[in-house]
This record gives sequence, C-alpha cells and structure tokens, in this order.
Amino acid sequence: MANTYDKKYSPFQIVLSLFFILIILAVLLPILNIVATSFSGREAIAMGKVGILPVDFTTSAYNMVFRDKSMLRSLAFSVFLMLVKTIVSMILTILAAYPLSKRNLPGNKAIMLMITITMYFNAGMIPNYLLIKQLKLINTFWVLVIPAAITPFNLIILRSFFMSINSSLFDAAYIDGCTEMQTLRMIAIPLSKAAILTLSLFYAVSRWNSVSDIILYVQNTNFYTLQYKLKLMLDTINIPYDEMDVSAREIVAENFKAACIVFTMIPVLVIYPFVQKYFRQGVMVGGVKE
Repeated sequence: MANTYDKKYSPFQIVLSLFFILIILAVLLPILNIVATSFSGREAIAMGKVGILPVDFTTSAYNMVFRDKSMLRSLAFSVFLMLVKTIVSMILTILAAYPLSKRNLPGNKAIMLMITITMYFNAGMIPNYLLIKQLKLINTFWVLVIPAAITPFNLIILRSFFMSINSSLFDAAYIDGCTEMQTLRMIAIPLSKAAILTLSLFYAVSRWNSVSDIILYVQNTNFYTLQYKLKLMLDTINIPYDEMDVSAREIVAENFKAACIVFTMIPVLVIYPFVQKYFRQGVMVGGVKE
C-alpha cells in the first residue's frame, strides 16, 4: 500500500496540485470580492470590511443598473453583435480552412505562410484606420464584425482538424458523386463539431470583451457595447443621486462599479457551461466511424 500511495501522490504531484490551487485562488478570490462588493452596503465598503462575502446585504446597486435604460440597450446590442460576429466568423473560417486542408490545393503552403505571418506582424493602427476609412466602414455596424472576422490562429486549428479526418471518408463521398460543398456539409462539419463549437466560443468571448475597435472606429452611441459602457462608467463614475431615493443613498462608486462588472460577466457565464464539454471531445474528432 505504501508503494501505491507513493505512486499516486508523489512530491511532484503534490507541489503541482498546490501550484494550480494557488492559481485558481488567485483568479477566483478577486471575482468573489467583486461580487461581494456589489451586494454590500455603503458603510461596509467604506470601512474595508468586505471580503469574499457580502456585508450589510443590499441590491441597491443592481436596481440602479437595471434602471439605466442605456445599459439594457447596450446589453441587447452586445448579445446581438456577439451572435452575428460569431456566425460570420465561423462561416468564413470554415470556408477558408476546408480548402486549405486539401494537400493538393495549388499554392497551399504559400497561402498558409502568408496567413501565419499575419499572426506575428501587422500594418499598425494608422494603416488599419486608413483602410477601414477607405472601405467606408467607419461608424457602421459592420466595422465591429468584418475587420476581425477571421483569426489566423483559429483558422489553423480548424484546418488541422479537417486534415485529421480520415481521407477514405472523403474518397467515399466523391465516389458517391458528392461535390466539395456537400462533402464539407455532410462529413467535415459533423466530424469537426467539437472544434467548431470551441472556436465559436473563442470568437464570441473575443467579441464580447473587445472595446478597442469601438474606441477607434465608432462614435454612434447606438453601437456602444456593454463592455464599452462599462469602461465609460469606470472612467467617469456617475451615480444618479438626483433621484435621492433610499437606494441611491446606499450606493458608493465601488459598489456601482462592482455591480456593472458582474452584470457584464453574466452572459458569458451562462453560455460557457453549455459549450465547455466540447473541449474534452476534441481528441475524438477525425476518427473513422463504422
């Protein structure tokens, strides 16, 4: 038994486990503190009594957030933008990755080299702005979708998944008279569902957290996302004390900021549990099924 115990719990495994526990705590504790602050009372926050649990529990900050119609409108727009961006990005990524996964494609290596170079080098902010301005995308909805529609890293991952699919499946489809689009739809996409859903999550989270393109290219307030609204609030916190109701008197800047941060995290936290299982299924993609 002693030998078995040593094999299961070696000193290296114990140290490694403790290391990852510390990493988890380093990530989790600040989030718990933000959540606790958002539900804590004014005096408890001012006196620094709030840890990972709320003190003098109150929902006044959330009542203030939900009364702000611009926040709710930005939430609806952010969800819509995230869905459109994810769909457009995945369609383009699939249509680019599938032909590049064919080894007999003329110029395959040269194209992949150019795509890989873009991962490490870019033209810079000013050339990008001039290009987008010339394309007349400034201050439009599509400026938040098209410029970053395909990520080279995601394209390479999906291409690798397509290449891992047994070629006999494609050969059988070609013999049956399937076109390339039919082969993509009936073989490549179903077998790569885990990779596609995982990359969809990457695209969705990337769009949800992005504010730099809004800062550079958007002046229309109708196109302000929830994350950008949060940034504006954190930069210039403004609690509407003009109402001077009981709930407003219980709110301080830290309380309101924490509530806004939690409010922006909710959609991703709701979506993630339904997609994370596909991370584990990725190793099974590409197998030949009978």
